Amino acid sequence: MDEMRPSSGAAAHLGLASIFPPGLQAIYGECRRLYPDQANPLQVTAIVKYWLGGPDPLDYISMYRNLGCPGQDVPEHWHYVSLGLSDLYGDNRVHEFTGQEGPSGFGFELTFRLKREAGETAPPTWPAELMQGLARYVFQSENTFCSGDHISWHSPLDNSESRIQHMLLTEDPQMQPMQTPFGHISFLQIVGVCTEELQAAQQWNGQGILDLLRGVHIAGGPWLITDMRRGETIFDIDPHLQQERVDKGIETDGSNLSGVSAKCAWDDLSRPPEDEDDSRSICIGSQPRRLSDKDTEQIREALRKGLEINSKSVLPPISSQKHSHDRPQSRKDSLESESSAAIVPHELVRTRQLESVHLKFNQESGTLLPLCLRGRLLHGRHFTYKSINGDTAITFVSTGVEGAFATEEHPYAAHGPWLQVTDMQTLLHHKKWPGGEYIFKRCFIFG
Repeated sequence: MDEMRPSSGAAAHLGLASIFPPGLQAIYGECRRLYPDQANPLQVTAIVKYWLGGPDPLDYISMYRNLGCPGQDVPEHWHYVSLGLSDLYGDNRVHEFTGQEGPSGFGFELTFRLKREAGETAPPTWPAELMQGLARYVFQSENTFCSGDHISWHSPLDNSESRIQHMLLTEDPQMQPMQTPFGHISFLQIVGVCTEELQAAQQWNGQGILDLLRGVHIAGGPWLITDMRRGETIFDIDPHLQQERVDKGIETDGSNLSGVSAKCAWDDLSRPPEDEDDSRSICIGSQPRRLSDKDTEQIREALRKGLEINSKSVLPPISSQKHSHDRPQSRKDSLESESSAAIVPHELVRTRQLESVHLKFNQESGTLLPLCLRGRLLHGRHFTYKSINGDTAITFVSTGVEGAFATEEHPYAAHGPWLQVTDMQTLLHHKKWPGGEYIFKRCFIFG
């Protein structure tokens, strides 16, 4: 249960600053820099804090009135700032303190800019619940967000009839990355988008679509302000953007989306399991073998590394490390993170070459198969579906991807529950992937 109240004015007085935890005080300081005349902004606060067993990870969401910038044609709007994804306290009550050199907590806070409607005297509070929902995902999955990421929401952000039903993330245009006593923080701004804009971001890249939104005033403008009453996509407003920018961008650059969490499964049709220790993936109609916690962590680490974008497409072997030295423990990168680090090879389970496989995706996941082909494989890259129901993963790889255990000679290969497919002829034969069932000579895919 949340409540809205004015925040204490004590934060604005240096003599009383010591009563505020250092991480909280640092973010307040950045907000005071932007809003010196709003020392007591309205806040939505968790009545029972997360570290006391409450359901909401964000201790506070501050809400400011931003007058915009007439010179840049930026309208007046409400500016929301989260407090809680970074380490506010430094005493391990929520986040493990790992030193000032690394990220504070998850290393970021969320912001959101909502166009102020005529006559509004107080900010709507629904964005605070939206931010709490995103924070719950981060805390539960330990996946962090990065600028350019997209979030499929499939519902109007304010529970209205709006076409704004998904989100992109970008750097906040005013709030600067900062150093706190508990590590560094960046501020990622939520940008509401339509379904067609989300799909374009998936097929090309989030940064490219964000740039297009900045160039269309009613779709966001230079500060990417969300207008829930927007009824047209950027492609409705300027039909040339799809062909001249997005399609050419996909053809030239490919897609930056290297993987998604999805409802997916695979099965080896070549043979029945040899014994109970045979590490096959989800078997349709039966229960999968339960992996140990240690095996699960090792596979997740390898999958995380395989999903990272690099200038050279690389899929690393399984690692015996749970985490690398340059990141805090139990923190997993976003699927679209551009970071990369070396890992130590480790033979967890044997790699098997398969003769035929059965793949199964839900409808939404199946619609991304053209992206997998057009935006990734044809550009010498890889694309991974990571199951939301367990450790199962399906990676499509092109022959130039270093570290892949599927090859042209053996196009289907499995390492435990991780399947790799490099059967380009099958994929090229089915460039249009309408909904339904797909049966190939050696590979069966159900949409």
